[in-house]
Amino acid sequence: MANEIHPTAIIDPGAELGDGIVVGPYCVIGAGVKLGDGCRLHNHVTLAGPSEIGPGNEFFPYASIGQRSQDLKYVGEPTFLKLGEGNVFREFCTVNRGTAPESYTIVGSHGNFLAYSHIAHDCVVGDHVIFSNNGTLAGHVTVGDHAIMGGLTAVHQFCRIGAHAITGGCSKIVQDVPPFMIADGNPGKVRAVNTVGLGRRGFSEDTVARIKKAHRVLYREQRNYRESLEILRAWPDRCPEIDRLIDFVAASERGIS
Repeated sequence: MANEIHPTAIIDPGAELGDGIVVGPYCVIGAGVKLGDGCRLHNHVTLAGPSEIGPGNEFFPYASIGQRSQDLKYVGEPTFLKLGEGNVFREFCTVNRGTAPESYTIVGSHGNFLAYSHIAHDCVVGDHVIFSNNGTLAGHVTVGDHAIMGGLTAVHQFCRIGAHAITGGCSKIVQDVPPFMIADGNPGKVRAVNTVGLGRRGFSEDTVARIKKAHRVLYREQRNYRESLEILRAWPDRCPEIDRLIDFVAASERGIS
């Protein structure tokens, strides 16, 4: 399938384009960009490299993807960005490459990144995520699958947002948000289990009930996290979701919200 390239677009000879790509007016595709089949750049989009961009991604006006790290330690070493497939990047989205030599920023597939959202250097973002307007990640942040970032959420560097977690609008996240939870506030604190979101994702009522019970152990029973984890590990009928929650909390270096 032939590509549609607007005559005002600028494409570096060092870029590699797949098939069926649409490049609108005044777009710029730099050297080292590998653009997968079926991608669409509306207008005034900038793609910089080295970046590997999977098929079916859509970029709205003024998105700037694959620019160099904003980390002041970066001095021009080769670093990379890897995007999955089927993502949507709305107006003015920014995604930066890694900082250390040969490092990657990685974004999964089927994400929806709304206007002005930002993914900084060395982040790892999962599949099927939603970043509401101005959702912002500092460097080295990890975001799990199906997580939702509320509008104007700001996440501190090296934090983790667990799978199926959600942050409230205008939240300041300075510690890890465990999977399946809702965090809100400044600083952000876990308020409840993401019951509605889990139901929409097909989690059974029994599984959600167990996650709620684990939430009570972690947040309501006035123990430290080490004691709470020992209680959760001793449950005779743990489900995979509880194991996932235990592993996430046990691995936390910044503490949990």
